[in-house]
Amino acid sequence: MKRVTYTVVVEPAGSNYSAFVPDLPGCVATGLTVEETVDHIREAIQFHLEGLLEDGQEPPPASASSVAVEAEIPG
Repeated sequence: MKRVTYTVVVEPAGSNYSAFVPDLPGCVATGLTVEETVDHIREAIQFHLEGLLEDGQEPPPASASSVAVEAEIPG
């Protein structure tokens, strides 16, 4: 079995959290906590990849990355 690591973005969404995978359009999940959201997006990624393979498509390579950028707020 081949392993791949995708970048996941987790954001606050009101009273819960949401997550998406830039390399897998449409692959999203939500949860009440960050940890729950990460568990759900892991399951969503697996489901998404299985669907791609069943449709005869190759999963896209992981290409997105993230960096933290510090900026000054004027004022």
